Amino acid sequence: MSATEPLAKPRIGISACLLGAEVRYNGGHKRSSLCNDSLGRYLEFVPLCPEVAIGLGTPREPIRLVGDPRAPRAVGSRHPQHDVTEALAAYGERMAGELDDLCGYIFMQRSPSCGVERVKVYQDNGYPAEGGASGIFAQAFRARHPELPVEEDGRLNDPVLRENFLTRVFAYADWRRLCGAGLSRQAILDFHARHKYLLMANDPLAYKRLGHLLGDIGRHDPAEFGPAYFRRLMDALRHCATRGTHSNVLQHLSGYLKRALGADDRREMQALIDQYREGIVPLVVPLTLLKHHFRQHPHAYVARQVYLQPHPEALSLRNAI
Repeated sequence: MSATEPLAKPRIGISACLLGAEVRYNGGHKRSSLCNDSLGRYLEFVPLCPEVAIGLGTPREPIRLVGDPRAPRAVGSRHPQHDVTEALAAYGERMAGELDDLCGYIFMQRSPSCGVERVKVYQDNGYPAEGGASGIFAQAFRARHPELPVEEDGRLNDPVLRENFLTRVFAYADWRRLCGAGLSRQAILDFHARHKYLLMANDPLAYKRLGHLLGDIGRHDPAEFGPAYFRRLMDALRHCATRGTHSNVLQHLSGYLKRALGADDRREMQALIDQYREGIVPLVVPLTLLKHHFRQHPHAYVARQVYLQPHPEALSLRNAI
């Protein structure tokens, strides 16, 4: 791929009803304007409806989860003898094997097949158990790809969760490109160096632990070390960055400008970081000024940092956090 050729859009699994497909039990859909009108410009969606895929018609009798929340069964809501648990789980395992190039998945919330968590599990008394469970398909799919970034459609309306999910998706895509080019110790070290401040913002403790881990990379085969390192990285990136951790990273980055800026510019930068920390302005405000100064005073190491632009700028994800 040439330097001017645009990178391929990350492929994202998604519940088909969220794209407007009329596949729900009542013959309707749950079209998400966020997914279709915003995220769809930067992601390649791979729609799936496990209930239709295993042969359930549209419209159809709705299914629900029953029994032990630790191992629920998916059965017909009116005909509980109609048990589709094994069919949904088998389809999840098969799709997880076939779709090994995904960089994330957006699941339909509260669905007995696709919900990630808190799906109602009904008991013999007719009431749902406390806590709920995962949908059968989602659980089977995720078991094969535990490090894959996943989110439910409703939670994506939260700007912090949305920014976190997209950050993980594009980090995952970056890692896939690295693996495609061939893992080496130096390639892993370079990848980590580029993601250093992103990791510091999301999980400062994991940032330190992974730094120690990489200090021992010379003793390991990169083909074995790389996936283990990446699993730990993705676990760390699941933690949402806070105003405090973002402010800490902004302070670190502004330190590279200490000698380049005059006193007035330094005070302005510090004032905006403080305003962001206090919740007065969104992250994009101090970050924009920081990028401006680095355009005027380039720094090779900072220029490589994924933190400055972890996802397409036009998504405007940092305007709301």
